[in-house]
Amino acid sequence: MDDESPLTRWEHRTEVPLAVGSLLFLAAYAVHVLAHQLPQEGRDVCLSVIAATWAAFLLDYLVRWRLSGMGPRFVRRHLLDTVVLFLPLLRPLRVVKLYDAVLYRRGEPRLPLYSRVIFYASISVLLLGFSGALAVYQAEYRAPHATIVTFGDSVWWAASTLATVGYGDVTPVTPRGRTIAVAMMACGLGLLGAVTGSFSSWLLQVFSREGDDERPPGS
Repeated sequence: MDDESPLTRWEHRTEVPLAVGSLLFLAAYAVHVLAHQLPQEGRDVCLSVIAATWAAFLLDYLVRWRLSGMGPRFVRRHLLDTVVLFLPLLRPLRVVKLYDAVLYRRGEPRLPLYSRVIFYASISVLLLGFSGALAVYQAEYRAPHATIVTFGDSVWWAASTLATVGYGDVTPVTPRGRTIAVAMMACGLGLLGAVTGSFSSWLLQVFSREGDDERPPGS
């Protein structure tokens, strides 16, 4: 640990608090969106938690930028962190990063690469789907001519969008809802491609190994 850089030590110390902050943000946002009868005091608490988590992420980003010594290159090298800072709905993905840190023991991952890709993609789909459903529901349920009027409608829409199915029975009608839809389509395509590519590579490796085992010695 003494040989680690200040940036690495900072990341080790803040990994768990920021992951907890991500879950607190998601919980506060969910209560704020879904609890329509929540008193104003409760809404103020939710907004305070949301603001506090954003401030924590901003502080972490600035400290890591300063400790990295990269200057403007830090933004390019840590593009996901930059996007998460300005798109709070992606903040729960910090939990995936925490799990990645837990999986390592003595510098070696506990799970094979293909299993990790599929597992991370599955967690990401759940977190993005729930966050996206909340955001679209908040934007749509009071809009004129809306087809997404319940949270169940929003969850169904988010699932079909991330799965790249897109039945079209419920669709966003507001500019904000459609912007979120475009982002979720892109995420769905990326995650589906990652899982499909990893699974295909694993199959090729298995078939190649079986072919080597069946080959006669000396051939």
